[in-house]
Amino acid sequence: MSENKSIEIICPACGKDTLLRRTPRYEGFRRAGEDLACSSCGHPFADETEVPFKAKQQSALFDRKELGGRPKVFKPDEAAHLCRHCAHYVVNPFIQRCSLKQKVVEATDSCARFTPPKKAAPDKSSKQPPPHAGQGGPAPLLKD
Repeated sequence: MSENKSIEIICPACGKDTLLRRTPRYEGFRRAGEDLACSSCGHPFADETEVPFKAKQQSALFDRKELGGRPKVFKPDEAAHLCRHCAHYVVNPFIQRCSLKQKVVEATDSCARFTPPKKAAPDKSSKQPPPHAGQGGPAPLLKD
C-alpha cells in the first residue's frame, strides 16, 4: 500500500492537472509492485522517477514572526479550578456530570464549590500476599 504518497500530477500526455492512479500489479498471488497511470487519459508511467508530481505551494499569508507563540487561554490560577480538575467531575462517554450538584457540566465550567481531587495513596495491600486460612485472615468457604 502507498503511505501518504503524493497523487497530484501534471500529465505530460494530456497536459491536465490531474491525479495519479496507482493499481497493484500481481504475479500469481503475490504483489509484484504498482502500475502508475494518469487518471484522466490513462498514460502509463514506468516508475516513480518518471512521474511529474505537482509541487506543493506554500501559503505566504503569514511569516514565522507573525505567527507568534502558543496562545495563552487561561491565567495560571484560573485553569486549576475547572470542573475537569474537580473531585466531583464524573466522565461518561455520553455526558459529563457533577456528582455534587447532580447536573450536566462541561470540562471548562467552574464553580465556587471546587474540590481538588485527593491524591491516591499507594495501596499497601497490593505489596503483601493475600492472607490465607490460619494466618489471621478469614477462612475460605468450602462446600461439602
